[in-house]
Amino acid sequence: MNDDVLLVHGGTPVEGEIRVRGAKNLVPKAMVAALLGSAPSRLRNVPEIRDVRVVRGLLQLHGVTVRSGEEPGELVLDPSRVESANVADIDAHAGSSRIPILFCGPLLHRLGHAFIPGLGGCDIGGRPVDFHFDVLRQFGAVIEKRADGQYLEAPRGLRGCKIRLPYPSVGSTEQVLLTAVLAEGVTELANAAVEPEIEDLICVLQKMGAIISMDTDRTIRITGVDKLGGYTHRALPDRLEAASWACAALATKGSVYVHGASQREMMTFLNVFRKVGGEFEVDDAGIRFWHPGGPLNAIALETDVHPGFQTDWQQPLVVALTQASGLSIVHETVYESRLGFTEALNQMGARIQLYRECLGGTPCRFGQRNFLHSAVVSGPTTLQGGDLVIPDLRGGFSYLIAALAAEGTSRVHGIGLINRGYENFIEKLEDLGAKVERP
Repeated sequence: MNDDVLLVHGGTPVEGEIRVRGAKNLVPKAMVAALLGSAPSRLRNVPEIRDVRVVRGLLQLHGVTVRSGEEPGELVLDPSRVESANVADIDAHAGSSRIPILFCGPLLHRLGHAFIPGLGGCDIGGRPVDFHFDVLRQFGAVIEKRADGQYLEAPRGLRGCKIRLPYPSVGSTEQVLLTAVLAEGVTELANAAVEPEIEDLICVLQKMGAIISMDTDRTIRITGVDKLGGYTHRALPDRLEAASWACAALATKGSVYVHGASQREMMTFLNVFRKVGGEFEVDDAGIRFWHPGGPLNAIALETDVHPGFQTDWQQPLVVALTQASGLSIVHETVYESRLGFTEALNQMGARIQLYRECLGGTPCRFGQRNFLHSAVVSGPTTLQGGDLVIPDLRGGFSYLIAALAAEGTSRVHGIGLINRGYENFIEKLEDLGAKVERP
């Protein structure tokens, strides 16, 4: 049995119920935040995904005790004995994850030094770690490049500063938050990311004793404190996973009830889902998404940072748009290489043309730089099963959706990558009646 290959027999609508737990883009960061505390923290609604396992391992290397709590999906993190970790161990644990970079601020506060190995992550465009190091230098960190990674020290401690991000990067905003809360004085962060997961991280830090305010103009102010305690927090649900299952329902003419999905964080997605012709119903426990029958509508769409249409929603939706009548236009403004996954869809029978121009109302930062970052999707087209190699996390799940919607059998390679952000996705597919098997 090949653990990294999945056979998908397409042509069956996905129907049934699944559950999403805490957001991949919050939970690992909230785990890192526990490092800052002088007392144990409790994090609830934690999904069993690879990013969580990576951070758990890194925390344990640094002397943090991590154990399961009373309820399923609960972690108790005790940072009372934080220590330096072995460089080789850090490297082995971090693997392809980018999360180790967020350990810098907390470790500088706790130990006075930090080490970061070379970093990986999904190949969907530049996510320069230089942003992170620039930010840390402004707080007073001294960074030395070594053969095996970056070594950081803060000889005079970390001090608050004024930072303006050139782009509202989620990772850089997280870096500032995790560093500023214990830095001396006030930090003002302009042009910050304001995603729901950032807001949830701020809630975690405030529970620990931090002083953080968010203005409506993307400015976050953090007043440093001397000491932080622990927190008890239930992670907000994963709106990106919920939207992926919604797109699977739409592309396969199915119906999926997503337990744990929350309307507030998904408003922008829900509006677009409705414009395309999908139906949804919200109740206290989750959201049901379904294809009501009849043709789907072509749309024009631009991705953007929150509160715009999230880039992580784009790839699953593009698969559904191959089944819509007419020409859909998608302008990707967040990651320059995120439309590369469409080549495989075209081999399955989709008609998607990529362009270097900004095909949308707003010129974006990729417009002059020769990236294929706009797409015209012509539909509806019948998809045929194919041999698919997963390029990245969201693209990978999008290939699963395409394989489910296609006629015949697809062989999907590299499914291990999907485990980074989708908990028990094979079991969930089976619960929804999908015909999948390991070869």
